[in-house]
Amino acid sequence: MQSAKQNKDTGVVLGFVEEADAWQLRSSQFPSKVGGRPAWLSQSDLPALSDLTCPKCQLPTAFLLQVYAPITSHESSFHRTLFIFCCKTPTCHSRNDWQSFKVFRSQLSRKNDFYSYDPPLDEKTDEDSIDTQLKSGIKLCRVCGCPGQKACSRCHAVTYCSKEHQVIDWKDNHKKECGKPSATTCASPFLFPEFELVTEPEEIEEKEECKEECNGTGDLEDDRENITNNDLQENDLEDMALHESQDSKVVQRFKKRVSAEPHQVLRYERGGSPLWVSCEHKPSEESIPRCPCGAKRIFEFQVMPQLLIDLKVDSTEASIDWGTLVIYTCADNCDHGNKYVPEFIWKQDFSMDQQPV
Repeated sequence: MQSAKQNKDTGVVLGFVEEADAWQLRSSQFPSKVGGRPAWLSQSDLPALSDLTCPKCQLPTAFLLQVYAPITSHESSFHRTLFIFCCKTPTCHSRNDWQSFKVFRSQLSRKNDFYSYDPPLDEKTDEDSIDTQLKSGIKLCRVCGCPGQKACSRCHAVTYCSKEHQVIDWKDNHKKECGKPSATTCASPFLFPEFELVTEPEEIEEKEECKEECNGTGDLEDDRENITNNDLQENDLEDMALHESQDSKVVQRFKKRVSAEPHQVLRYERGGSPLWVSCEHKPSEESIPRCPCGAKRIFEFQVMPQLLIDLKVDSTEASIDWGTLVIYTCADNCDHGNKYVPEFIWKQDFSMDQQPV
């Protein structure tokens, strides 16, 4: 008789995109979401425009995704969300370069100035409409949903974060409705498609887990230890072949691990380890800057290449691209009140000779 397969919970939580009603993705519902406008957690002290600007092209970045990840053992992070923004200029996305991405952490205690102490109602309310102004009085850009203090000079009814977004909206929509009382906030072509981010625990066969543990974590330290001195003294061609072999093992491990759930767009395991797509360009401990509070940063989650397909930005031409985006956050989860705290992102691409899943 064939024994039944036994699955093991790896401690990793997987994220997938799903369609959802717009009201379910508003701030009052504490969503995890992809695309659209950000559902800001703290309603005050939002990142400044300069903090949301791409350092390469100097244009505003677009909201990519947010993950609601409370740490209920800390009173100050009963509500806690991590936000990622990225530049939409294709030429700003070079290999293994994270500069065109921004990450922020926002957290609030259960008792705060913006939300009820009780859990939100699982139904649409008046508060769940698209925000054009936060409870704190901060006006938002009609295009991207980030802080916007530049008002339309004709109607003064809508605001923008920049001249670039005012031009986008004028051509796309506002020219036809400027000054009309029925003007509405519509989806902008600048935004990524909007989805809910739903999660479930990762499970793998125990036999597979055992094999991975026996073969190491993917860093290939055991393989390096088995290389003899004579091997290290071979010519450059052999060194290149060895490197390709090592990188191939990392990629194959990546493919095998995600093959059970190929549509995963996110892997969450605070304090765990990322699933790398290459043996190249992995950060050393010194590469990950400490939090301004002095604490080290630890791995929290990673964004998978599947999201590029879901957002329809996957292209062989110049485009937004990554093998994986790895997010590191303050190990102490330091409290800065209502402020949005910058965190660290590391971008790793597939090797030139390897293909993604």
